[in-house]
Amino acid sequence: MNRHPVLEDLTPDPPEPDQIVSGTPEISELTLLEASDGSVAGLWQLTPGVVTDTEVEESFMVITGNGRVLFEDGSELKLAPGVIHHFEGGEKTTWEIDETLLKAYWIR
Repeated sequence: MNRHPVLEDLTPDPPEPDQIVSGTPEISELTLLEASDGSVAGLWQLTPGVVTDTEVEESFMVITGNGRVLFEDGSELKLAPGVIHHFEGGEKTTWEIDETLLKAYWIR
């Protein structure tokens, strides 16, 4: 499978060691737009493994990959190409990634 040229522009943004639950997940991203109102849009990639996070207000769409996001209340969001989601901000999450995930995001 050919790798899309834009993926070569992703910049590593390693998770903090205390965010890693299992595996050796790697995070990388590419900022596509920084607006004057502080909004940011870009691409974000996470390789297989399990990491925790506290979310900011963000909307995203999964482009490739699969896994799930687990929330503190026990709910789960299955991640697969085409899935769209909006975080309100402040959610504590655990990302369990089975196949390298690439998402397009917009942060307010």
